[in-house]
Amino acid sequence: MKTALIIPAYKPDEKLLGLLARFKGDADFVPVVVDDGSGPEFRRIFDALPEGVTLLTHPENRGKGAALKTAFKYVLESCPQCGQAVTADADGQHRYEDIKRVCAAAAQRPEALVLGSRKFEGDVPLRSRLGNGITRHVFSIASGVKVYDTQTGLRAMGREGMRRFAQVPGDRYEYEINMLLTAAQSGMPIQEEWIETVYLDDNASSHFNPFKDSLKIYLCILKFSASSLLAFVIDYVLALLLKALTASWPAALSLNFSVIAARLVSGTVNFTVNRRVVFKGNESLGKAIAKYVALAACILGLNLLLMHLFTGMGWPFALAKIVTEVLLFCLSFVMQGKFVFRKKRAE
Repeated sequence: MKTALIIPAYKPDEKLLGLLARFKGDADFVPVVVDDGSGPEFRRIFDALPEGVTLLTHPENRGKGAALKTAFKYVLESCPQCGQAVTADADGQHRYEDIKRVCAAAAQRPEALVLGSRKFEGDVPLRSRLGNGITRHVFSIASGVKVYDTQTGLRAMGREGMRRFAQVPGDRYEYEINMLLTAAQSGMPIQEEWIETVYLDDNASSHFNPFKDSLKIYLCILKFSASSLLAFVIDYVLALLLKALTASWPAALSLNFSVIAARLVSGTVNFTVNRRVVFKGNESLGKAIAKYVALAACILGLNLLLMHLFTGMGWPFALAKIVTEVLLFCLSFVMQGKFVFRKKRAE
C-alpha cells in the first residue's frame, strides 16, 4: 500500500524542496504538492520539485482547506494505488521520521484519523502555546473528544477518511478544525502520535491565526450563551404571563405555579437546544434528561450557597448575583459539554 504525501504550499521557500528530497526514492510515498496561488515569483520553487512529484495548481490563493480538498479529490480519482494519505506542511515543521511514524500508525488503523501532535515543550512561540491551549479545552467541551494538538497539519487517514474530508466545509485554516469536528461528531476515531515540536524563525512563516482560524469551535460558546439567554427570556415572560392569568388564585399558589411552570418550559427548551444544536449530544435521551435534571439541581443549590456566601461577606446583592451567574454559567457549559450530552467514548 502506498501513501499519498499531500503538501499544500503557499509562497514556499527551499524548505519544501528539502522535505521532498527526503522522500525521493521512497517507493512507499506518492508526493502531491498543491500550489495555492503563490504567484509567479515562487515559480522557481515549484519548477525545482523533484522528479515524480505531482503538482496541482490553484491560479489564485484559495486557502489551505481548499488546497487539501483539491489534493484529496485528485488522490481518490487518480491514485488507486494509494490506500491512505498524509498531509504535511511546506515550511519544514514536520520531520521525515515523524511523517513516517504517523503513516505507520494510520496503516494499523485505516478507519481512524491519526494526528502528529506536538507537546509544546521548550522554546515555543507564545501565540502558538496560548492559542492551542485555549482551543484544546474548548474543542474538548464542544465535541466531547480530547485532542491535545488541534492545530497540527500532520494528519493521516485512509481512503474513506479522504472521501469524508473532501466534503468538509471551509477553505482556509478553519477547515482543519472542521475536519476534527467532523471526525468527532461522526464517531471516527482520532489517534495522536507524539512528534517533535519544530518552530523555525519563531514560526514566522505560518499564516495561521490561532484565534480567528479556530472561530468555529468558539462559536459553541456563543451558541450556549444564546441558548441560555433564550431560556431566560422564556422563563421571565412566561412567569409574568402565568402570574397574571392566575391572579385570582391564592398568592402563594399563584407564585409557585408560575415560577415552576415557567422553569419547566424554559428548561425543556434549553435542554433541547443544547442537546441538538450546541453540543450535538450522543448520549441517549433518557440518560441525558436524568443528567440534565441532576445538574440543574446542583446548579440551583450552588446558586443559593454562593449568594449566601457573597452577601454574607458584605457584597451588594446585584454584584453577588452577577458573579454567581458568571461562575455557574462557566460550570454549566463545561458540565453539559463533558457530562450531560456525552456518553463515554471508546479509546
